[in-house]
Amino acid sequence: MLTRLGFETAALDAKLLAGHALGLSPVQMATHEHSPVSDSDAGQIAALLQRRLTGESVARIIGQREFYGLGFALNGATLEPRPETELLVDMAITWLPAGGTLLDLGTGTGCIAIAVLANRPDATAMATDISPQALEAAHANAERHGVAARLGLRQGSWFEPLRAGARSGEGFDLIVSNPPYIASAVLETLASEVRDFDPQLALDGGPDGLAPYRVIAEQGASMLAPSGSVLVEIGFDQGEAVSALFAAAGFARISIHQDLGGLDRVIWAHHVPPGERTAG
Repeated sequence: MLTRLGFETAALDAKLLAGHALGLSPVQMATHEHSPVSDSDAGQIAALLQRRLTGESVARIIGQREFYGLGFALNGATLEPRPETELLVDMAITWLPAGGTLLDLGTGTGCIAIAVLANRPDATAMATDISPQALEAAHANAERHGVAARLGLRQGSWFEPLRAGARSGEGFDLIVSNPPYIASAVLETLASEVRDFDPQLALDGGPDGLAPYRVIAEQGASMLAPSGSVLVEIGFDQGEAVSALFAAAGFARISIHQDLGGLDRVIWAHHVPPGERTAG
């Protein structure tokens, strides 16, 4: 049915939905492929299939998506982690200094911070999100992957929940974010899988798609250690515009990095303390 209706990943979708309905792993599916399916289980599969036919993604139907080799639970307030974001995680793992501190803005499932912490047992992180429901998912995912003791979670918009606890002379070594970056007017043109099922709050980047970057660029320096940096994911056509925002805010050595598809995907910007800017 999925093939007839033009779903490009029909075979994989069918296998994942059936496995989820039956409670079987991919290996168990392969070793039990000739086992009979009860009418009740067949009904469960049909119900999941019907949801897929409406355009809902397989990951959202089964409530989980793999990212950086780890499984992440989803809920209605979280975007699905996507492979392109793994570039940002690669860079964060590599750049974060020994014993470093990370701040993840708009954490959603927590996938960025958790993937970094899972691969950097020396690091600690703080993550913020405006949605309490998203933070519930992030907490559950952190517990699942054994990093909850090293990940603080705060509810609020961008840097807001951290202001009260900020102390002079302290700062994060690295700020990371995959913020909403789709222009408001473009949302209605997105594929139904995204438009109808992903939370708009996590997609809408304002009239020009750059509103979150303005906040991060203008306020980020005050939350960074003197030698700290910012890594943000961007849309494929936003490299120059986002770079200009960070340059105007006093960041330096700004670079644009491409994903495996050759598209602009991550901006890396380095914090330069005001005194050093004057000296330079």
